[in-house]
Amino acid sequence: MKVLYRYSLILIACTAILFGVQIPNFVDQYEKRLDAHFLEVQNNLKGYQEIADRHCGGSMELLIKKHEESEERVVKEETEPIRNMYERYLRFQGERGSLETCLAGKVIFIVAHGDNALINETCQNYSFTIPLNRSAVISGFISAAVVLVVVELLLMTILWLFRLARPRPKRFSVRSGGRE
Repeated sequence: MKVLYRYSLILIACTAILFGVQIPNFVDQYEKRLDAHFLEVQNNLKGYQEIADRHCGGSMELLIKKHEESEERVVKEETEPIRNMYERYLRFQGERGSLETCLAGKVIFIVAHGDNALINETCQNYSFTIPLNRSAVISGFISAAVVLVVVELLLMTILWLFRLARPRPKRFSVRSGGRE
């Protein structure tokens, strides 16, 4: 039984390492997708930004407001698409700034505040690799350690609960000649 337990832990640790080394790669692929979408929306806004530079002192907000207040229906209807593009541009710009940190900070940011559409896109198009760089090895070992600690704690908790639930045999006392 102990051999099975040991080999199970080894298998769990190896699996955790393999998934752990994917973390830096996932972050890298997420950042590349973010950059691609940022450059695309930046390129799409370029013409509007040039108009804002000429007529609104460079302010996209003022350009959007002028579209919104326009009497011309066609110009007014442009408001929402321009606003959406500009908000997407600002969101991606902010994310790029937030990802200028260490790997742990990037992982925490993506998990807590990452763009869901980009996360899904990265997952769907993810290409597995086994990089042997410092950050991949460290994240692999950390993943293995965390998973093994969790497995050990769960096993200890389950065993403790079984011991509590198991009926205890009644003891015989030699002195009293009967059961206690």
